[in-house]
Amino acid sequence: MVPIVDDRTQGRAGAAERANDVLHWMRPGPLQLTALPPLSLYVHMPWCLRKCPYCDFNSHEWRGGSAEGDAPLPEQRYLDALIADLDAALPLIWGRSVHSIFIGGGTPSLFSPAAIDRLLGDLRARLKLAPDCEITLEANPGTFERDRFRGYRAAGVTRLSVGVQSFDDAHLKALGRVHDRAQAIAAVEEAAQAFDTFNLDLMYALPGQTLEQLDADLDQALALAPPHLSVYHLTIEPNTYFAKFPPALPEDDIAYDMLDRITERTGPAGLGRYEVSAYARAGHQCLHNANYWQFGDYLGIGAGAHSKLSFAHRIVRQVRFREPRLYMDNALAARAVAQSDEVGIAELPFEYMLNTLRLKSGFTLAQFGERTGLAITSIQRGLEEAERKGLVERDLSRVWPTDRGFDFLSDLQAIFLPDR
Repeated sequence: MVPIVDDRTQGRAGAAERANDVLHWMRPGPLQLTALPPLSLYVHMPWCLRKCPYCDFNSHEWRGGSAEGDAPLPEQRYLDALIADLDAALPLIWGRSVHSIFIGGGTPSLFSPAAIDRLLGDLRARLKLAPDCEITLEANPGTFERDRFRGYRAAGVTRLSVGVQSFDDAHLKALGRVHDRAQAIAAVEEAAQAFDTFNLDLMYALPGQTLEQLDADLDQALALAPPHLSVYHLTIEPNTYFAKFPPALPEDDIAYDMLDRITERTGPAGLGRYEVSAYARAGHQCLHNANYWQFGDYLGIGAGAHSKLSFAHRIVRQVRFREPRLYMDNALAARAVAQSDEVGIAELPFEYMLNTLRLKSGFTLAQFGERTGLAITSIQRGLEEAERKGLVERDLSRVWPTDRGFDFLSDLQAIFLPDR
């Protein structure tokens, strides 16, 4: 008889081993998933030229090649760590097709086209990529070079996401961005030349921003004819520079007017709002993000990356070590996962709604059951309350947020919090 060892006696090493032990996650459990959702891969590149004062992502300044003689970016060692991380995780996703890859950060465009070429080659050698697999790379206009963008395309990147944020030099300076208006325009124009589809990121409700200044940003953005536009409200996040030294932001009423203006102007430009912060032409929606919002699965590799993976009887979330050097050391020793937990049954309705209610099309009742393993009765009371408040509409097969639900999305999602 094999002795049973209490998990608490095994320490962190034992936890790391269980994180990638498919038999551990495939054992009988509380859920009965009839099918696994689509799978995506997220790859995190943690370094930036400068940490923006509003950013709460896992990003770290890198000043390689400066006059102080800092070492160059550790491209090869970090790529080695990423692939070691993936190799250790492969048993968890064996045989499943990957429908999208997103290389985010940080600033992935700090990595050379040769490094991205090596990364994608190593991924193709290990993963079953769908024939139409979307491969997105985030790019900062401050790292823009014409040959660099074309090199990413040659490496196999199919979609660029350009973090412009604003075309106003004063606002860019207030946001701590390393590029200016001219660089932003040049980067977007080159993205349009080098890629069949791309995304332009804008922010609104910036420090001191007026509605007229937002209109000027929209004038320039729409003049560049992006097939996809992501627009985010600047929020003050904990543990950021702005949290310690908050700037003066537009009042809420002005911010709501700004969002209304964005929606008014994107529609006539052919950009339909398909998610609370995303507008796209037909056929140019971001497939990777759509998979998140539809409660699909994703394996995250890289410093601080998160994963959500489904098995027959449970759904698991994982987090990699956050600090880049600590991540590299642990990944190269096949223990990149710092935390691995099952999603509790009581938490699943909120987890699902947190994502799918961001979509204008909402979700089908059949998909809710398929992706969570739960009966529709688990959200019936919440749906009735949301409908009574005018936040959702529904028919016999689908639920979707109303315009009011989009405007008060946090309130709508909170209805499904456990133990409310």
